[in-house]
Amino acid sequence: MLSHGPAKKLTIYVDEGQKHGHLPAYEALVDLLHRKGIAGVTVFRGVGGYGADGQIHSTKSLVLSLHLPVKIEAIDRASAIDRVLADVIQIAGDGLVEVNETNVVHCCAAAKQAAPGATHLGGGHSMKLTGKAKVLRVIVSAEDEWEGEPLYEALCKRFFALDLAGATVYKTIAGYGPHRRFHKVGLLARGKDLPVQVTVVDTEEKIRAALPILDEMVTEGLVLLADAEVIKYTHRDAG
Repeated sequence: MLSHGPAKKLTIYVDEGQKHGHLPAYEALVDLLHRKGIAGVTVFRGVGGYGADGQIHSTKSLVLSLHLPVKIEAIDRASAIDRVLADVIQIAGDGLVEVNETNVVHCCAAAKQAAPGATHLGGGHSMKLTGKAKVLRVIVSAEDEWEGEPLYEALCKRFFALDLAGATVYKTIAGYGPHRRFHKVGLLARGKDLPVQVTVVDTEEKIRAALPILDEMVTEGLVLLADAEVIKYTHRDAG
């Protein structure tokens, strides 16, 4: 069972059209990680990009859309990730596999819910962010709600109120969590109970100031904190 403290994040990039036997490679990888007892897996589908062939692919092209990247992320204890690496590399084929140290600050267990309410602290001014920073990742169910709205939207609003540099929400196309039920987005139907990931990058001081709201709002999910170095952070001026 994944718990607070040091962990490893396994990230695998494969082509969406890549096969392993009769299955898409990303499905074969999720199946492997599930069978090996990895705590949870999330699959993200790219909407554009290019690889070693130098050709740009995007979802706008029906012909090239199967060549978009799929990212599979798994977080567990270092020993558990190390145990599956050889099999992962074999299934990934020409894909990219990377492992990074991370730190679990909240996971899975229901937290005691405190009284709701947020204080808006402003924001909207130009920010400068360079050098050492922290990456906060919050993974919750797309169906989770907070005060009548999707939890991931409520989290973004809280992060904005705390004047964090920015938040990005990633929706997934497949995955499983602590309940060990595999979910997948169908071709014509929305997947139910799929995870979403909210990613925030800012200074350690500001990220840690935001952690108490996660104890309040995230009753079931996974919260990760990792080191980062900001090389460049730019944005358009408002208006």
